[in-house]
Amino acid sequence: MNPGTFDRRPVFAANWKMHKGPMATREYVRAFAGLYEPRSDRRVLFFPPSISVEAFREAAAAAARPDLELGTQDVHTATEGAHTGAISAPMAAEAGASWSLAGHSERRREFGDDDATVAAKTVRILEADLAPVVCVGETLEERDADNLRAVLERQVAAVLAEVAAARRVELTWAYEPVWAIGTGRTAAASDASEAHAIVREAIAATAGGDVAARAVILYGGSVKPRNIDELMAATGVDGVLVGGASLDPPDFAAICACGTSRQR
Repeated sequence: MNPGTFDRRPVFAANWKMHKGPMATREYVRAFAGLYEPRSDRRVLFFPPSISVEAFREAAAAAARPDLELGTQDVHTATEGAHTGAISAPMAAEAGASWSLAGHSERRREFGDDDATVAAKTVRILEADLAPVVCVGETLEERDADNLRAVLERQVAAVLAEVAAARRVELTWAYEPVWAIGTGRTAAASDASEAHAIVREAIAATAGGDVAARAVILYGGSVKPRNIDELMAATGVDGVLVGGASLDPPDFAAICACGTSRQR
């Protein structure tokens, strides 16, 4: 079964971006495992670079930590072919991943992933029985132009239009205020709640209220140990997708051990 299906525990996800090769990955897992004890009331996910996926899997197994779930940061829209430098969803699954990101703002901005591409990647992820984390969010310009709702509704609808109705419940979503990624700026808890409500309403508009009610929606954007409790207390926030702070084992351990005990 897709690991994203019907699990309502809060999610703490680490997106390492272009950091940590295999050696650094093994060192990180050893350190993190010593700082964070397994907990049944939450899920902890890691998205290392694809070159380090196998190293993470092996290090987690050596540390006897099956609770540390593993994903890739991106997959190609094709399952195989002449696509130098790319990896496919079936390859990710074979390497031991259970999850994959789709549509991260940096993929959209740097690599030109448009809504149609993100939707196609989400379908490939599901076909490989991986769990997608679909990223949506607005730029500063879009926010200043009061286009938050329009942008989120467009991005959500584009993905759901391509996903079979029976599988829409398997999607995890991540709201990223693009203006808060890597800038040190963080959306207020009220801003996160507003955006998450819009995402949930957009899901309901296409997939129905039951799917929307089950949807897990993460917040991503300059998440730190100092603001995790406030963010996790915000209405509609089901977890976090952490960038820079996830690179430091003590910081990410502190984030994962935050005070939430909510079973969604």
